[in-house]
Amino acid sequence: MKLSIPTKNKTGVFKKLKKANLDFREIYPGDRPDRQPVHTVYGGANLFKSSIAEFMGKNALNALLTYAPDFCEFGRAFELRGFEKLPKSAKAAKALSAKLKKMPTAKRIEHPAYLAHEVYNKVIAKLKSEALEDFRIDFEDGFGNRSNEEEDATAIKAAQEVAKGMKKKSLPPFIGIRIKPFTEEMKERGLRTLDIFVTELVKNSKGKLPDNFVVMLPKVTIPEQVSALVSCFELMEKSLKLKKNSLKMEMMVETTQSILDVDGTNPLYRFIKASKGRCIAMHFGTYDYTASCNITAVYQEMDHPVCDFAHHMTKVALAHTGIWLSDGATNTMPIGPHRGKLTKKQAAENKEVVHSNWKKGYEHIRHSLWNGYYQGWDLNPAQLPMRYTAVYAFFLESYHDAVDRLKTFVDKAARATLIGDVFDDAATGQGLLNYFLKALNSGAITEEEVLATGLTLEEIRSRSFKKILEGRAK
Repeated sequence: MKLSIPTKNKTGVFKKLKKANLDFREIYPGDRPDRQPVHTVYGGANLFKSSIAEFMGKNALNALLTYAPDFCEFGRAFELRGFEKLPKSAKAAKALSAKLKKMPTAKRIEHPAYLAHEVYNKVIAKLKSEALEDFRIDFEDGFGNRSNEEEDATAIKAAQEVAKGMKKKSLPPFIGIRIKPFTEEMKERGLRTLDIFVTELVKNSKGKLPDNFVVMLPKVTIPEQVSALVSCFELMEKSLKLKKNSLKMEMMVETTQSILDVDGTNPLYRFIKASKGRCIAMHFGTYDYTASCNITAVYQEMDHPVCDFAHHMTKVALAHTGIWLSDGATNTMPIGPHRGKLTKKQAAENKEVVHSNWKKGYEHIRHSLWNGYYQGWDLNPAQLPMRYTAVYAFFLESYHDAVDRLKTFVDKAARATLIGDVFDDAATGQGLLNYFLKALNSGAITEEEVLATGLTLEEIRSRSFKKILEGRAK
């Protein structure tokens, strides 16, 4: 075949392009394959104990079983698909549960009660096994302004508790601290707390840090604040004989200046660059950000349009960089107004409040998931049932449809397919794969359930639909 471009000319053109392509790939390596927690729980540093994971798990399970003692009441509380047809008596719910467990899978998934039953049992299992995935020992808003002496003492005590938890293996899989911001007013206090905490922790843990330990820097507005923290990390690692780059960080989007700076550009990637590879995640501070936009308190909600704007700007700025993104928290607590020995009326009032606030938080989390934010904040054990309900329902609602679509698409070598009224092309293939990756990461589905697609675990873990097709073509 005759070509019009000489080989030497083509080589020269592609040599320049290769460098540009490789530079681009270094900036945008794609999503990290590591497990990302589905939530981060924040708690005042003064309240932290090494047994926090066990404490939160027990309280979360108690809240679920108190206010949703069976899967039918649970389904109605969250208005899960098919909830209108769920029986209302506990006896009927028990009988239906037994019936569903005996049904063949194909028949069970068609039953109106399927989703509520499946999600309820998965949430219970999660709360029993690992209710708390990530915890941040908070020395900022959750701790408040206290005397220097009190914050010093709390930093020491919290570090000792973390070391105790490391020894007992009682800590959650991810843990860290949030210090005060590196603003001009707070930088000294923020650094002092960090220094005291890490120094005391290393002293009590024989020179080790917990697995997945991270330091959160809040209210970042300029790259120099990030650079300053990184410099402090380097000094501490050297002084404490920690492995280089062992101290990792997160930062928070909490101000309008984090979204658009004075030049009218988004500064978030500059913040990441300033971290010198130490930043692993960017979190969104719902209430500080909405306050920064002059939103009044009653309308400071996670699904406010100003939050959506910030979410989309953050996602576009940091997509494919490997930086995890996390949404904020719902500040409406699913906790009833009455305490102690309750009358029937008081118990009913408590349940009504809890169900209403569960549903509100559930909708907020679903909104985050819809926007592509697969992690968020929780503030109280009573919120954990709604967290896992929202995550599991989000993925399980479309699981069987996604299995059929991906299996057919791969079988046909990514040629465009039409299943029912859904048209799939090449871009959809990666989207379907992303669904299974996120669902598996969250615990909504198991590895065995992923294999129903016809893909191998190795193919799933490649995270690339293109690589899967290339591998199958060989």
